[in-house]
Amino acid sequence: MSIEYLDKTLIAISENGQTISPILSEGIKNYLIGIGGTICDDILNEEPERMLRGQLYPEALATLNKWYDEEHIICFFTSRTEEYRKYTKIWLDKHGFKYHRILMGKPRGGNYHWIDNHLVKATRYQEKFTNLINKQVTIQVFDDAQHQYKFGYLFNCLIY
Repeated sequence: MSIEYLDKTLIAISENGQTISPILSEGIKNYLIGIGGTICDDILNEEPERMLRGQLYPEALATLNKWYDEEHIICFFTSRTEEYRKYTKIWLDKHGFKYHRILMGKPRGGNYHWIDNHLVKATRYQEKFTNLINKQVTIQVFDDAQHQYKFGYLFNCLIY
């Protein structure tokens, strides 16, 4: 399933008479998956010689390929820099990962806080892939009554 095909399945929407960013069909998710420490050994950019030898986490391969086959979008989002795209792609392909995109250059350091006008759910990987469950947690949101009313119910994060 190509990314071009998926782009054609996006639903056009408008707000106040203006076309805005399209959304995915109901039930389809955009998964952004880290690489180092999530699907394989955590390898520093400063040690590129290890990238092709990184140890695969087998449950990651099975889970992500299942999601791909269910027509979800699989996008790897890594702190590896652009100069290591070739090695990253070789490793992913060698191990049989099915995916749509690789985004390089994720900021290093963790402690991510993503702000966007679209629904964002987050799952912290902690040593194994399992089925995702619903769990309510406290998160930080903007102190804006309009946003709390309009979007407050959307911030149920999926965590392990």
